[in-house]
Amino acid sequence: MRSDFAERVVGQVEEVVLAAEEATRPLEVEPYRGRLFTVFVLAYRAGGMQPDAAFDLSADALCRELGARWGLADAARDSGAEAAGLNPQHVHKMRLLWSTMRLWMEWTYAWDRWAEFHSSEAHDTGSVRSIPPKG
Repeated sequence: MRSDFAERVVGQVEEVVLAAEEATRPLEVEPYRGRLFTVFVLAYRAGGMQPDAAFDLSADALCRELGARWGLADAARDSGAEAAGLNPQHVHKMRLLWSTMRLWMEWTYAWDRWAEFHSSEAHDTGSVRSIPPKG
């Protein structure tokens, strides 16, 4: 991930997540969700989710970087070596990280498939009939 752009994106993601944490609000509610989505759009449009990108801004890369910044990999390794659970602070950070990753993955999936559902064929009423009825 060692590009200035990628570092700025991760820094902005971290700012949003920590602001939600400080406000004791879920990341999934406004204004945090919208702020995080704005950063996602910037990263996506720059090509950071593409497999051949010069910098990796996928959910996995974001998780690794934030986890490293927050000391979660070390905490998990230490708790395993000591056969003890993670302390509550690290558990809380893990939950924040999971919320961030889940949103990032959902948005990536949706944006990767946008064209598939917005082509002229997707608007054909015949394709709706292929969905099985409820019940």
